[in-house]
Parts: sequence; structure tokens; C-alpha cells
Amino acid sequence: MYKIKVNGKYDFEINRSSEQLSINNKKNEADIKQLNASSWHIIDQLKSYNAEVVSFNAAEKIAEIKVNNNIYTVSAKDQYDVLLDKLGLSSLNSAKVSEVKAPMPGLVLKIMVAEGDEVKKGDNLFVLEAMKMENIIKSPADVVVKAVKIKPGDKVEKGQVLLQFS
Repeated sequence: MYKIKVNGKYDFEINRSSEQLSINNKKNEADIKQLNASSWHIIDQLKSYNAEVVSFNAAEKIAEIKVNNNIYTVSAKDQYDVLLDKLGLSSLNSAKVSEVKAPMPGLVLKIMVAEGDEVKKGDNLFVLEAMKMENIIKSPADVVVKAVKIKPGDKVEKGQVLLQFS
């Protein structure tokens, strides 16, 4: 069972068992033929559709799908995601990041961000030298830098707050 949301507005429940596909508890008898790794041809109720996966984020279960030259954003939740929602635990994975702490004691060599900068997940924040190795510390999420608590040449201890985000 999957709960599907298209363009953030339209909800569908998809069930698939062996060779049967049902959408919102109605059996679907579309003829679906996979053309290659990312495209399909679909005939449903005497209408023809060409579908292509433009992008896919497996971790977030979000895809952009082009159907007859129209692009749709599709998000999916399986039965486990639905259960986590019911238990109120779904927001644990998207916890807001408010700061970066030193992962180890070391010496700050270079800072690549300033207060007010918008950074994306994976962007370089600063370089920390520890045990004669340079470690590039990257952003854990898409954030805005609120405060830079360090400067090049600072010695830091493990767990010390180095950057704060808003």
C-alpha cells in the first residue's frame, strides 16, 4: 500500500498484488509497457500516455514525472511512513538543525561562511585540523547562518558550538 500525493494537492491510495493494481480501491486495467529504465507507455481507457521519470529522490520518496510533456511532483508514503505519521514520529527525520558542534578537538584553519549566508545541505562550512589532518565540515541541512562563533586560528574542543543557524 502506498499513499501518493501529486503536486501537493491530489491524494491517491495505490495497492499492488502480484499482477493487480488498484487505485483508490478501484481495479485498474491499464496496459503499461516499460520502454527503458525511466520511461513507460500507458494505455488507459482508450487514451495513450508517455511517462518518464525526470528525477527521483529515494530517501525522501519524491519523484518528478513527465506525462505527455507535463511535469508532476509525486511523493509517496508506504505503510511504515503512514504508521510513523499516526504515531507522531514522522517529524523526527526532519528535525531542525540549529547549530554545528565541533566533532573533535582541533584548530580552525578556514571559514567558508559568514553570518546571514544561506547554505545548502552538503555545502562546505569550515576546515578543522585535527591530528594533522584537514577535515572539511559540511552543512547538515539547508540553513541560514545566524552566528559564527569561531575565527581562523581558534582552538576548539569536542562538542563546542561553532556555528548557529536560524
